[in-house]
Amino acid sequence: MTELELIKSQKAVGYRIFELRKKIINTETGNPISQDELGLRTGLTKKTIGELERGNTNPEFKTLLIICKELNVTLREFFDFDVNEYFKLSQLKRY
Repeated sequence: MTELELIKSQKAVGYRIFELRKKIINTETGNPISQDELGLRTGLTKKTIGELERGNTNPEFKTLLIICKELNVTLREFFDFDVNEYFKLSQLKRY
């Protein structure tokens, strides 16, 4: 894997976390959960969630499992996306 492919994959995974987080609705507010709330649910900080979503860092496998559990998806479902498409979407998103 080239350095560019690694960066694209990292950004795509970050966008996938963002996308799935937006689908989880907070029952009290009726809004999607925030980075802060996902952090509280997973034991991670808001900063860490933000770094992951921006594709600035790679999650450890254990962290990814915890995130998947809180996002109500299996690892298979989590990785069911087109890396190139999600990389493009990540470039359009303003953080």
